[in-house]
Amino acid sequence: MTLTRRKMLKNTGLALAGMTGLGSIAPRSGWAATELKLGTTQIHSLSDGHLILPPDFIFAPMPKDELAPILSEYGLGNGPLTPSCNVTLMRDGERTVLFDTGSGPAFQETAGELVDALDALSLSPEDVTHVVFTHGHPDHLWGVLDDFEDPLFSEAEHMIGRSEWEYWLDPNTVDTIEEARTTMAVGAKRRLEVLEDSITLFDDGQEILPGVAAHASYGHTPGHMAFEIRQGSNSVMVVGDSIGNHHVAFARPDWHSGSDQDQATAAKTRMRLLDHMAADQMQFIGYHLPEGGLGRAERKDSAYRFVAEGA
Repeated sequence: MTLTRRKMLKNTGLALAGMTGLGSIAPRSGWAATELKLGTTQIHSLSDGHLILPPDFIFAPMPKDELAPILSEYGLGNGPLTPSCNVTLMRDGERTVLFDTGSGPAFQETAGELVDALDALSLSPEDVTHVVFTHGHPDHLWGVLDDFEDPLFSEAEHMIGRSEWEYWLDPNTVDTIEEARTTMAVGAKRRLEVLEDSITLFDDGQEILPGVAAHASYGHTPGHMAFEIRQGSNSVMVVGDSIGNHHVAFARPDWHSGSDQDQATAAKTRMRLLDHMAADQMQFIGYHLPEGGLGRAERKDSAYRFVAEGA
């Protein structure tokens, strides 16, 4: 087991608590927003908090007249959007796998709560055996390091798609990415460089872990990946940000979204995934979908709607 500075401080804190008679602090409850079992595999959706986003971050490219009734239907006004951040945890008896690591403390004050969520399940970062990234945006990647810039999940193997890795490590990305995303590029490169000697890369279609297959879902970022977790005939798809919200992404998946780096490719990916999952009535977990993100896609006329299955 690797001894990190975070562990040393944690152990010191526990010792002091014992000396003062305070004992350990009980974890906060209610973090595991959804729970699903696939045979012997247990899946939780853990809350990393939520984001605060200006509406134009998503809606800017969309036709305003057609958008208005959709926003009204879902009770969305002119104020900021506050999407949930749902980190998927998978346990199969041998492995404890996180899909993404949340925002950490350096992105938004309303996010970065993953460690507390793990604690509510009596897990620590050191219990995680594998970290699998959907992509390199801040709310999915920046939680990978602790306050000392060391890997937070110190015992884990870290895994990311080869195309995504190459994009964020490319020194030209910071100069070619949209100006508003420059900080994202700098932050992703810095964090991934810390993992450079121990990262495992994978490609589309590869079984990256037993029962876990990677599926290219490009567009939101150049190398975004979704993951199908399967046991026998049952499966659930971890879609990351390839389906980024429960309203416009379902009502008009063909529309370009301001949140996507390659908007045309992302729309094609979104339509393909929704068509496949609706046809098969396949469960999925979306990183920014409500009620823990677990649900199904149901056809609604020529579009879809999100049917939540969370608590």
